Amino acid sequence: MIVLGIDPGTANTGFGVVARRRGRVVALDGGVIETPAGQALERRLATIHGRLRELIAEHRPDALAIEDLYFGANARSAMAVGQARGVVLLAAGQQQIPCSSYTPQQIKSAVCGSGRADKLQVQQMVQRLLSLTELPRPDHAADALAVAICHANRAPLAAAMGATA
Repeated sequence: MIVLGIDPGTANTGFGVVARRRGRVVALDGGVIETPAGQALERRLATIHGRLRELIAEHRPDALAIEDLYFGANARSAMAVGQARGVVLLAAGQQQIPCSSYTPQQIKSAVCGSGRADKLQVQQMVQRLLSLTELPRPDHAADALAVAICHANRAPLAAAMGATA
């Protein structure tokens, strides 16, 4: 199973690609899709969409996992993240890739054992779980890898539960 994990944002959209092989999760790719701050929103979203289509064509994921929208104090940034999420879901939908959303707490719990883990703890656990020689950077890429790990570890159980239901 290959999972494309996404940490959405209009300035920085993190991506991480992992595969489940012989009971282990391994990293295939990771990074950030960056868009210029002064660029019009529609161009930023088009850039994100185009790069995601390339990643999907390159890795042919079986599933896409995306971080849920977090409504913090800043409604404006939440709206921008929501628009980036929509573009991600569109790219997956166009290729008929099943999508799953996870809250930040679910992701941190799945990777670190605590839904209150900080950014450094997430990076360190992603490094350990994927046997990486260095901390995954930047943090958006580490977060996206964490999303992918969360799904890769939950999907077999969810499939088994669905088969018995």
